[in-house]
Amino acid sequence: MAIREQAKHNHDALFPNHVSTLKVTDPELIEIFDNWAFDEVLKDTVLDTRTRLMVQLAAMIGCQATSEYRIMLGAALHFGVTPVEMKEIVYQAVPYVGMAKVFDFLHVTNEVLRSRGVELPLPGQSTTDPDTRVEKGLAIQKRIFGARIDPLYAQSPEDELHIQKHLSANCFGDYYTRTGLDVKTRELLTFSMLASLGGCEPQLLGHVAGNLAVGNDRRVLLDTLTQLLPFIGYPRTLNAMRVINDGTSP
Repeated sequence: MAIREQAKHNHDALFPNHVSTLKVTDPELIEIFDNWAFDEVLKDTVLDTRTRLMVQLAAMIGCQATSEYRIMLGAALHFGVTPVEMKEIVYQAVPYVGMAKVFDFLHVTNEVLRSRGVELPLPGQSTTDPDTRVEKGLAIQKRIFGARIDPLYAQSPEDELHIQKHLSANCFGDYYTRTGLDVKTRELLTFSMLASLGGCEPQLLGHVAGNLAVGNDRRVLLDTLTQLLPFIGYPRTLNAMRVINDGTSP
């Protein structure tokens, strides 16, 4: 077996001048993987390269693939993902993956950006303050999930109501209202993170509905999942595919 020319071309476009040590130590595996991930899988979707790299970065945070994430950042910069967009992918992960898991990815992102001459901190993207974050967060929450939100508040036991308030003010008020990425992109990133985390199928189902509401249709979700497959594996991909089917069935 050999790495096909198209796979080599696609790989080299992402990682110009990259010298793979695994080609020396594990040539059979690299031939199998590169032919699949950088040729066959790419033929199965119409997702543009920028979007593909962004959702893959989000998924790598979800599945804690720090080394691969570092390499993929270079490809993302090469294909026009801006430093602000990169930071916003990491920030978007905090309420879904948790700061304990995001911490290392934030430092990796900063290291890569500084190595490329990017001055930090980047311009601020927040659009809320302590007085507006609840109102604006609840508004964007209802924009995405519609009539589902009021019953969540109404039906929550008193000792759980603070979690609903944190969702509105923090998850949506602090993060979804930020500039740098639009809501449609943020929802697709969230879908990618939840799919890669695994064990979040109820939340993933909710965000399938959220993606549909903001304009990411079934084809976009399946295309995204197809491009995550080489990096998150079949079990989590098949679980997420089942959720997509449940969420898009008539």
